[in-house]
Amino acid sequence: MTSELGLLAATAASIGFVHTIAGPDHYLPFVVIGRARNWKLRRTLLTTAVCGVGHVLSSVALGLLGITLGLAVGKLEILEGMRGELAAWLLISFGLVYAAWGARQAFRNRPHTHSHTHADGTIHDHRHHHHHSHTHVHDQKTRGLTPWALFVIFVLGPCEPLIPILMYPAARANTGGLVLVTAVFSIVTVGTMVAMVFLAERGMALLPLKKMERFAHTLAGMAILSCGLAIRFLGL
Repeated sequence: MTSELGLLAATAASIGFVHTIAGPDHYLPFVVIGRARNWKLRRTLLTTAVCGVGHVLSSVALGLLGITLGLAVGKLEILEGMRGELAAWLLISFGLVYAAWGARQAFRNRPHTHSHTHADGTIHDHRHHHHHSHTHVHDQKTRGLTPWALFVIFVLGPCEPLIPILMYPAARANTGGLVLVTAVFSIVTVGTMVAMVFLAERGMALLPLKKMERFAHTLAGMAILSCGLAIRFLGL
């Protein structure tokens, strides 16, 4: 390995790490959805990893296509920008719809109290949810769609620095260098996503959020909506 290629590999690792940490959309959606859906930690981390691999591989495939066809990097940057816009709007739409659905579920499942008078004159208060079992049935129907929605959004989302900063310069050296740099960036990016989700999920488990359970889906949708808005209008 030449010193130039070694420097490029180190750059790939640092960019993959910083790029992921600086973009809350890389981990926050998985944390809030996992908590709202009561996923086990292993499922949340697995979903994160699968979406992360799809996220990276889509840009890798595009970069390899550009290198093979000899396309100017500027053309691929335009395409990546369009993908970024699409992914941001999909996050916004998904978050908005999910928050609205969560608000409806929270309203329908609001707890209330009925008083019952027994034969001996004792008054008993009974607190319950009228729609708990009904909403649970519908929740089961949509449960499997959520990971797929996240996967599609992440596949469409670009890894902006990968192609122009790493893949094209590495390709000028040799094929081995291209593979090395791409692999380093991919592993660090996906690994950082999983690590951030793990740490955030463990941190949230320590918080007293029991009273907010009814609004978990609404809050999850709002968090995802915020990520989409931050990408679209703040360039995160």
